[in-house]
Amino acid sequence: MSRTTVHLLRHGEVANPAGVLYGRLPGFGLSEDGHRMARDAAQALQGRDVVHVVASPLQRAQETAVPIGAVFGLPVATDDRLIESSNHFEGKTFGVGDGALKHPSNWPYLVNPFTPSWGEPYLVVASRMLSAAQAARDAARGHEAVCVSHQLPIWTVRRFVEQRRLWHRPDRRQCGLASLTSLTWDEDDRLVKVTYSEPAGAASRRPGFGA
Repeated sequence: MSRTTVHLLRHGEVANPAGVLYGRLPGFGLSEDGHRMARDAAQALQGRDVVHVVASPLQRAQETAVPIGAVFGLPVATDDRLIESSNHFEGKTFGVGDGALKHPSNWPYLVNPFTPSWGEPYLVVASRMLSAAQAARDAARGHEAVCVSHQLPIWTVRRFVEQRRLWHRPDRRQCGLASLTSLTWDEDDRLVKVTYSEPAGAASRRPGFGA
């Protein structure tokens, strides 16, 4: 039976010395370690049947996709549906007493963690991400595709296809830096398997901001 796998690859570590939530802001590329993580992911995929590579338009995702495209001799397409979720706190530090939380004007954005009230609704994120993954599946019928995206969108669509509630604790996401969340469909477009791996090893679990 013919199967198609779409690998949702989170980008590598970002150069972010100020520790801000960068979200969709421009100008945040990979750190030196982030580039190494991207190469680790490309090496992990080497030998797979990848025929399509596509990435979020954000710089860190595009840079992560470069070694993937190079390994397979493929151009890197761009899909806006793979972009990071919007967030009211972009460009700010986020912490109790030392960041955005100390300003009462920001508190209304924190009242509903189930939607969430501070950014793009989880259901909207899941819908656009699943649509992007299905488009990649259709472009790679019977083979494999790689979609480079971001932590929250990947984790949200995984929870959606696994029929779990979409709201969650951010510190419990299983979506490390340069990790692979792989979705496999059969020839009738039934999702039959979801797997997860961390080609960058322990480095995958470093904390990130607005990833």
